[in-house]
Amino acid sequence: MAHHSSEHGMTDVSPPGETSASNPAADLVTSLRPDQWTKNLIVFAGLVFGGQLTDPTSVLRAVVAFGAFCALSSAMYLVNDLGDRHADRLHPVKAGRPIAAGRISATMAMGAAVVLLLLGLGAGVALTPMLGGLSLLFVVLLTLYSQLLKHLVVLDVLTIAVGFVLRAVAGALAVGVPSSQWLLVCTLLGALFLGLTKRRQEVDALGEDATAHRPALARYSAQGLDQMVTIVAGATLLSYAVYTTDPNTIETFGTDLLTLTIPFPIYGVLRYLLIMREHPLAGPSDLLLKDHGLAWCAVGWSVAVALIIYRPLG
Repeated sequence: MAHHSSEHGMTDVSPPGETSASNPAADLVTSLRPDQWTKNLIVFAGLVFGGQLTDPTSVLRAVVAFGAFCALSSAMYLVNDLGDRHADRLHPVKAGRPIAAGRISATMAMGAAVVLLLLGLGAGVALTPMLGGLSLLFVVLLTLYSQLLKHLVVLDVLTIAVGFVLRAVAGALAVGVPSSQWLLVCTLLGALFLGLTKRRQEVDALGEDATAHRPALARYSAQGLDQMVTIVAGATLLSYAVYTTDPNTIETFGTDLLTLTIPFPIYGVLRYLLIMREHPLAGPSDLLLKDHGLAWCAVGWSVAVALIIYRPLG
């Protein structure tokens, strides 16, 4: 993605040749950021850890909830890109986004955002009114983030983390299972870890332009972020270890073998810390999709959890 950085620079629109060759429909799909939909996979946590993975109706409801949050997330990406299009032109990667580059009009982007919001909220309400309310809360939270909270140090990454917790709760509501408190703590801390590492990458990659792109970055220092990342990484791993050994977890699944999955998050966190410096412009979703070590770690953990909880071979 980094090869876009020098093509757009500080200009208000993309180069004439690129504009004439651009495809509005493809640019709109790009602006929806389907590669970021992996963030919504946490919606399926309720399905898996609630023991509903073998129930077709629950699977369908979880898929609908996943689709709803993908629609809501994409709508908010459009709104956020519209508001940030001037600042994004200072970013080596974000300058290439269709809205920042002027390849998508504000009218088209806002119209698509409204349609996606209606679809997402409608799907949430159709599953259960409570999920519809939670979906609306998710939209309000991301709107506050886009307009205010992203400019406030620490609160910016904490807001993103809370958004992941709302996704996890939504997944549990969709299939009608209670949310594990420790699992929500793991989700909060894991998302906070990813948010802080991303801020660390931005401080490195943007240099003197960091403040112009995102004012909150002026309050972050490389040393301070390193300390925060270290603390949150340890807390994330500890919370997962506590979850797998918690008596309620053992009683729920009738086994204490989930403890055997602890090496997966340990490897994932440590590998992420190693490779994030090698790819300073890559976000969490990019690294997960493109780094084979992280991808296989995620697959291995998922398979191990499914085998332990559902014991298909037992």
